[in-house]
Order: sequence, then C-alpha cells, then structure tokens
Amino acid sequence: MERRLSAILAADVVGYSRLMSADEAGTLTALKDVRTSFIDGKIAEHQGRVVKLTGDGILAEFPSVVNAVACAVELQRGIRERNADVPQDRRIEFRIGVNLGDVIVEGADIYGDGVNVAARLEGVAKPGGIAISHSVRDQVGNRLDLVFEDTGEQKLKNIERPIRVYNVSIERVAARNNKGRAPAEERPSIAVLPFNNMSGDSEQEYFSDGITEDIITDLSKVSGLSVVARHTAFTYKNRPLNVQEVGRELGVVYILEGSVRKAGARVRVTGQLINSTNGNHVWADRFDRELTDIFAIQDEITHAIVEQLKVKLHPQERQSIAQAPTDNIEAYTYYLKGRDFLNRRSKRYLQLARQMFAKAVELDPMYARAYAGMADCDSYLYMTYHANIAMDEALATTEKALSLDPNLAEAHASRGVALSAGKRYEEAQVEFEKALSLDPDSYEAHYFYARSNFAQGNVDRAAALFERAAEIKSDDYQVPCLLVAIYRSLGRQQDAKNAARKGVELAERELTLHPEDSRPAQIGSGALFALGEKDRAREWTARALAIDPDDLVAQYNAACNYSLLGDIDAALDLLEQCLPKLGHEKVQWAKYDSDFDPVRSHPRYQKLFERIDKG
Repeated sequence: MERRLSAILAADVVGYSRLMSADEAGTLTALKDVRTSFIDGKIAEHQGRVVKLTGDGILAEFPSVVNAVACAVELQRGIRERNADVPQDRRIEFRIGVNLGDVIVEGADIYGDGVNVAARLEGVAKPGGIAISHSVRDQVGNRLDLVFEDTGEQKLKNIERPIRVYNVSIERVAARNNKGRAPAEERPSIAVLPFNNMSGDSEQEYFSDGITEDIITDLSKVSGLSVVARHTAFTYKNRPLNVQEVGRELGVVYILEGSVRKAGARVRVTGQLINSTNGNHVWADRFDRELTDIFAIQDEITHAIVEQLKVKLHPQERQSIAQAPTDNIEAYTYYLKGRDFLNRRSKRYLQLARQMFAKAVELDPMYARAYAGMADCDSYLYMTYHANIAMDEALATTEKALSLDPNLAEAHASRGVALSAGKRYEEAQVEFEKALSLDPDSYEAHYFYARSNFAQGNVDRAAALFERAAEIKSDDYQVPCLLVAIYRSLGRQQDAKNAARKGVELAERELTLHPEDSRPAQIGSGALFALGEKDRAREWTARALAIDPDDLVAQYNAACNYSLLGDIDAALDLLEQCLPKLGHEKVQWAKYDSDFDPVRSHPRYQKLFERIDKG
C-alpha cells in the first residue's frame, strides 16, 4: 500500500440536480464542454492530474499546494467569465475545496482522510468559491496575491476533528487597498515573531522559543483571529526586521514582538503589538515577575491582544486558553530543556533529554507532554543505539501520556515511534496519522513518521514527510542533510544539491552555537560532499570522530562519508565495527542508504549483512 502527501482539489457543480431536471442533454453537453475545453487544460497547466470524474464532480491531485490553489482560483475566475453571457438558471458553477493531506494510492485512484476532507471543504464552499484547510493556508503563505477569510473551526460531516476553514477571494484586487488595510470582512490577522532571548546566554534560547510557541498556540485557539503558523513566524528568527516589510510579506496587519530575560527566579517579558500598515504601536507592556508567574504573563498577553483587536472570545476558547499543560514552572522549564536536547539527536543529548523529561514528570506527575518526551528518548535510544531499554515500558509511558490527554498529537506521535521501534509498523502508521490529523504542523510526527517509512523502504513517502518537516522547522539542519541521500536515491540530483546547501548553512550555524556536539559535523559532511567540497567533508568527518570517537552513529555517518569519498576500506572498517551494535532501525536505514552505493557490491559489505540477518 503506497501513501503520499498530496494537495487535493475537489470540485462539484452547484445545483446539478436542478440543472439536470430543467435540461438534461444541455447540462451534460455544457459540463463536458467546460471540462474538456477549459478545466482539464488548467489542471495540467498547474502540474496536476485528474484522478476521476464523478458525474458532476472532479477530483484532482497536485504535487504542490500553491499549484492547487492557483489552479482553483484560475478555474473559478475563468468559469465566471465564461458564464457572463449565460442566463443565471443555466450557468455551470462549481464549489471547490482544497486540502493538503495523506492519501492512499491504489492504481490511478487515491482515497483516505486527505481526500475526504477536501470533499467536505468543497461542500462548505460558496457557489463559485473556494474553501481551503488551515494546512493549505499555511503552506500558501504570501506566495499568491490572494485574500483569505478565516471562518474559524468547523465541524465537517463525517470528519472526526474540527477543521479550520478559509474562504479564498477570487477577485483580482490586491489584498489591500491604497491605505494598506485588510478588507473589512477579514478577521484581524497577526504574526507572533520569535521573542528575543535577552538572558545573555544562548543556552536559554529554548525558554524564549517556548514562550513564543505557547502564545502562538493560545492565539490560534481564538476563532476571531487569523494567526500565522509557528514555522512561518520562526523563519524570521535571528533576522534584522522591518515590521512593515514583515507585515507585507506575511499578509498580516498586526505583528507581536517581544523579549524574554530570565535570571534566577525572576523573569522579565516585554511585548509590543504593532500595526504593520503604519508602524504604530497598538499595545505594549513589560512584565517583571517571579518565574512562577510565566503562565499568567502568557495569559495576560493573549487577553491584551484579544481586547485591543476587539475580538470576541467565546467561553470555550477562554477556558481552553486558561488550560496550561502544567502549572508547575519548574516542570515546564525542564520539559522545554528536554525538548531542546531531544532535537539534537546524538546519544549524549538523548540521555540528557530523558533526564530532563523524567524530572518534569517527577515535579508534575500529570504532565502528558513530559511523558511523551520520555518515551521518544527511550524509543530512539533503543532503535538507533540498541540501548538496553524495555519497549513495553516505553509503550506504557505513551499510554500514560494519552490517558492524561487523549488529543495530544505529541503523545500519538510518541506511540508511533515506540511501535516502530518494536517493528509494529502498521499500528505505528495509525498513530502517526492520528497525530497528523490532530496537529498537521507537528514536526515530531512528520520527522519520526519519515524515519519509520524509510526503514521500511518507502523512500518516496519518507521524502515527502521529511520535506514537510523541513518546512515546519525551517531552522533544523538535520532534515535537509538527511534528504540529500534520499533525493540522490530517487534520482533527484538538483533537489539533493539544494538540500545540501541549506543543510550545510544550518549545520555551520549549529556547530558555532554548540561546538561540543558532533552531530552537525556527522551529517553535514555528507552534504558537503554533495556540493563537491571533499576536503571540508573530510575535515568535518574527522571533527565528528574526534568529538565522539565511541559514538556508534558517529561511526556510521563517518562510514557513509568515507564510502562517498572513495575510502572503501575505511568505510567498511567502520561499518563492520558499528553496524552489528546498532539498533534495527539503523540497520534497515543502511539497506536503503544511497551513501553506501559505492560499497554495496563489495564482498565485505554483503557478508556483513548476511551475518547481521542471521543473527
């Protein structure tokens, strides 16, 4: 069974039954004409394909969300022009829904949740209009000169979770009038930029990032606001900013920026809300409090914004915002630090992360996210480093997280990782899909789901999931570096070079921030090789081994690099040394890793895998 991430366009004729009753032959002729002479060509022009025709309906698939939305807009504009001289009661008009989601491929057909949501979005679109999901709106960003109306979360028929729906204006008017203001029918739009870490310690970055993310999460719960997603906002981190330019780039009126200074048991948080159309300050405040008041500060900032923008806060939204994942600031701090360590992935940091999450649980035994973090560490250490960890206990930890919060995407993703670690891939897939349905912007779900797919040899699917992970966390060096070899194995050489450039740039930054961490050098060296920088690739490989000479994954990645560099004996020596001691995921990864193509036919390589398979 093949799965992939696709942009789905579903279209249906408005009032089809009425049209058929009035003039069956004429309706069928008109519908066939508009399809063959206009719609099919537009879909092909935007690199899409018609999956199937269903009487009055069309289902099409696109490799790009931007292409799908651009196609939908051109279809609706073109059909409106074609209808200009047609009597109202005889017009062929369409409703269109566009969704980004996982699909199951069976021959030329596709089905699954991604398709179902697109069909339901089409059902709530206005006649002649387009309705899109939150994930689509997020991906389009400011790439198209369009106006999006946020209609809030809606319960769609036969769809388990509420979906945030946006209507797309097909007018050719720019998104702002000559004063630069958003149209009146739009909800207030806001971007929360990463709060600056003013603590004088780069190691405190995790804390300011955590506060920013929590404010974004709280504001996103307010149906009366249109909020730019975390991964889009964080592309502005560590960049010199002009608020008015940022507003234009993101298509938002309001920008929230601020800073965090944490010192001992005290914290100072500043925030300022700016109207990006004129640069005026709408609101600003400074909070000098005990560290234990940080949740109250976040709550006050959220309510201040809602009040200043005169947005109605529904009772259930007020209650949701008030529900912090923990009320223990010390547990919260340990959790944020654990997550920072977890994202570095090397063994020593995974062990440190495990300690941080365990401390958070000790301080707050009801902290679901901390349990999920513990399980992630255990699963990763087991399946990568073959650590002596009982996976039944890791699964029990995920069950604890889910018992505390059944709708926590992190916990479902963690269970997916634990099931993958036990080679229970079909069960893992269900959990990963659940995580993505609850949070389409979950980096962890995409990252670990991608690894699970690659370990099973589903290279195309792994690439699509890694690509989405790279979009969500654009400052992460690891995914672009991992994509280099994956793209190479798929024959996508230009994509491999593009990923390598981005990976090296981000890995260099990480090495500067954390020179004691070998992982940026481990996987960045492969990206350097892809760019033809062989000498630097050797230097980074040597640096990684000097930092972590006994780390098995460092040895594995060095073997990859020596294989690419043509040092066959050195590559095989390291591979023979590390691979039998590594976990099953890494062994499976090696089977599909294009870095080993130069040594794959070597007798030593083949004998190594024969021994491992027998053992």
